[in-house]
Amino acid sequence: MTVTIAAADPMKGTREEIGLIGRIPVRNLWLLMLYASNLFRDLEIARVAVEENPDDIPDLVAEMLCHRVERRIKRNLSYGYQWREAVLGRVRGRIDLLHTESHRLLERAKVACRFDELTINTARNRYVRAALEEISKVLCTRPLARRCQTLAMSLRNMGVTGERPSRSEVSIDRFGRHDAGDRPMVAAAHLALNLALPTEAAGTKHLSSPEREITWVRRLFEKGIAGFYDVVLSKKGWRVEAGRKIRWQIESQSEGIDRILPSMQTDITLEHRGEERRIVIDTKFNSLLTSGWHKEETLRSGYIYQVYTYLRSQEGSGDPLWDDASGLLLHPSVDENVNEFVVIQNHEIRFATVDLGATAREIREQLLQAVGVTYAD
Repeated sequence: MTVTIAAADPMKGTREEIGLIGRIPVRNLWLLMLYASNLFRDLEIARVAVEENPDDIPDLVAEMLCHRVERRIKRNLSYGYQWREAVLGRVRGRIDLLHTESHRLLERAKVACRFDELTINTARNRYVRAALEEISKVLCTRPLARRCQTLAMSLRNMGVTGERPSRSEVSIDRFGRHDAGDRPMVAAAHLALNLALPTEAAGTKHLSSPEREITWVRRLFEKGIAGFYDVVLSKKGWRVEAGRKIRWQIESQSEGIDRILPSMQTDITLEHRGEERRIVIDTKFNSLLTSGWHKEETLRSGYIYQVYTYLRSQEGSGDPLWDDASGLLLHPSVDENVNEFVVIQNHEIRFATVDLGATAREIREQLLQAVGVTYAD
């Protein structure tokens, strides 16, 4: 896979043509990132129609990030404890006896200590500073790019220095009652760094591991679809659940079957009690159709069996919504639109695609049509 991206030059004030990853426009990957993030809910509440111009998403995210950072600076950035080792003139924390003796520090009235130090230079704050620096490189608005760079410099001057922490370091960070205000700032920083990923100059970057990138986009597709439905449909009475586990209705079993029987977990489940509807959605990041033995094109049988099993295995479980639940196989596509269905033993199974090469507004409409929802607001 070759990534051909025309990056934005913040000093020019205009963004050049956005390129592709495979055949998917990068602007639509930005849209999926936004759908997958918690920030999309804030934008929906504010009635910001990001689908009208997805090229503005980096600017919109940068604006939100700057606002969050400025608010935290005004109220003081959160401090945290950092483990340190140092040679001091007095005891602090724990004494490192081995280092003290081997370097004969006591003869110089020194002692090696290990201690926790309260500091502003936390992994969280370094992560936010790195996000400001990276997002400034892809903005088309010159004043906004300068604002990001100025805030990043302010953090450095306050003592937030050092390398950008890894995502694992930030992911294990926990928010307490006193620093809950950092949560939206870190969420904006996370999205800003994701948006800054595919921004190399045109023709200068070739991905050496396409399988890795495909895995990343596949996960992004699933999370983006779940995030979209959660925000857009939840205000209409729908309950959206990602990664729902469902049980086999076992009547009897052998002693060791629990060790080898696979579990069942749906990608996305939509439920509306008032309309008595339940939709089980399975997302796949490959072509919906493949070549068959007797047909030029055919649906992938394994995926049909999977959704069929989800639906039929829950009949008679005591939850009436399962008795006539429907299934949806949702695949991405480029320049292709499929929306077909079949009813098998009282269960509708729909096969639909989302054209990731279409406009953002069309993507929104296709996602709503796939689940039989006609309203967009």
